[in-house]
Amino acid sequence: MAKAHQKIQELAWEPQYHEPYMKYGTDYTFRKAAKKDPLKQVLRSYFPMQEEKDHRVYGASDGAIRGNMFRQVQERWLEWQKLFLSIIPLPEISAARSMPMLFHAVPNPELHNGQAIQMIDEVRHSTIQQNLKRLYMHNYIDPAGFNNSLRGFHGDYCGTIGRQFAEGFITGDAITAASIYLTIVAETAFTNTLFVAMPAEAAANGDYLLPTVFHSVQSDESRHISNGYATLLMALSDEDNRQLLERDLRYAWWNNHRVVDAAIGTFIEYGTKDRRKDRESYAEMWRRWIYDDYYRSYLVPLEKYGLVIPHDLIEEAWKQIWEKGYVHEVAQFFATGWLANYWRIDSMTDEDFEWFEYKYPGWYDKYGKWWENYNRLATPNGHNPIVFEDVDYVYPNRCWTCMVPCLVREDMVTAEVDGVHRTYCHEVCRWTDVEAFRPTYQGRETPNMGRLVGHREWETLYHGWNWADVVSDMGFVREDGKTMTAQPHLNLDPKKMWTLDHLRRCPPLQSPDVLFNQMSDDERAAFVADYNRQGPAGRPAPTNA
Repeated sequence: MAKAHQKIQELAWEPQYHEPYMKYGTDYTFRKAAKKDPLKQVLRSYFPMQEEKDHRVYGASDGAIRGNMFRQVQERWLEWQKLFLSIIPLPEISAARSMPMLFHAVPNPELHNGQAIQMIDEVRHSTIQQNLKRLYMHNYIDPAGFNNSLRGFHGDYCGTIGRQFAEGFITGDAITAASIYLTIVAETAFTNTLFVAMPAEAAANGDYLLPTVFHSVQSDESRHISNGYATLLMALSDEDNRQLLERDLRYAWWNNHRVVDAAIGTFIEYGTKDRRKDRESYAEMWRRWIYDDYYRSYLVPLEKYGLVIPHDLIEEAWKQIWEKGYVHEVAQFFATGWLANYWRIDSMTDEDFEWFEYKYPGWYDKYGKWWENYNRLATPNGHNPIVFEDVDYVYPNRCWTCMVPCLVREDMVTAEVDGVHRTYCHEVCRWTDVEAFRPTYQGRETPNMGRLVGHREWETLYHGWNWADVVSDMGFVREDGKTMTAQPHLNLDPKKMWTLDHLRRCPPLQSPDVLFNQMSDDERAAFVADYNRQGPAGRPAPTNA
């Protein structure tokens, strides 16, 4: 095997007939790096292994259909898969696209072989995940949402968050994007909750097909982790890279936490019907899979190389989940905006309330009343969707960087960038945009770093539109042309489903970002002060504050 791997390196060469052009640039240097691939995987062993795994995946798919799994799985669970399975193929295919960026940036022919195999892995992952969504669409009781999410997910109020996450793999500095952000943080840390903890929850809800697919995906991650670790050790060999490594670890950790914890935490906590008291909560899973297995076992040992680890951000991420209710705030926001999506969001029941209170003491006092109102307003009966009703909830501003709304209100900060006033969910997101993603970082030229530009906030694109026109424009309407794909309940009785006619009487969509920029300086300062006093659960600021 070692001889075969050595032979592969002979296929690499530096062309002498032209000046190489660095298409995907990096500010990292690798002058002193030891060039080794710790895994030494070759295609001769790789393809038979992957073929066997594919046989298992597609065999399980056939078994799920023959075994009538789709009439036994919990609807609450599969509805959330309309969002998840519309987003996840994009990070996978972006990861595949990111590997060629490293071919140019990392001068290691031995490691290029592992990166090429990872590229094949990622294409395979995207393929079996999209096939999983196709099976759900063909066999689930309500295919609406599965059938058009690939076209529409990137334009709604949730999918845009996943899109910015995935595009971070392929934009800006090649090492920052494809190595630190993707392999060293996303794949080494957060695939544990994504591809291990979440499949366990799927099985508990009668869905054994998703665990089969995603365990097949996760079994490839050891190779990807090896690629990232080898690149990290190469970078550490050059003292000039430490400043960039510490910058990128902070950015990569925080953006992964904001997006992955928001999504997977919501799926696991609010997409399940399994309320056994001995089942782990997402906080318990996070503490085990990410805090202990990644932070303490992977990151902390890097200190022996002199690398400064972002201890403060790991602790703050844990504080967000355990003390500040981050996942619960996200789930509440998703449910608030149900009318702008393409899946049905089930209300919480007394059994759910009891479980949440057991796992997160004090949960009911913060969120229980709002979910009771959500249930009360679920079916149309002369009232508007919950976002327009008086339920003590203030619609949040969007974070410019991670694009998750500023849901922990006390943490929201702002900055003026290029003449535009931007809001951020946390100081770290402000730092990412204002300081890290710039041509100069702490006095050092960083011309290859990315920029956070464009029309990033979903609400801004539809500012002033009638809600019926918004939903029609996104294409989230059922075959009759008027009934909405999204519903705030699981009842498919046409008399209890919301239609475009119900939305047409609602107030027009208002972008918090547009309104924030229309304010005077004094009005903005007063708005931010009031915003920071709001919550938990989006409650208005106390009048006596």
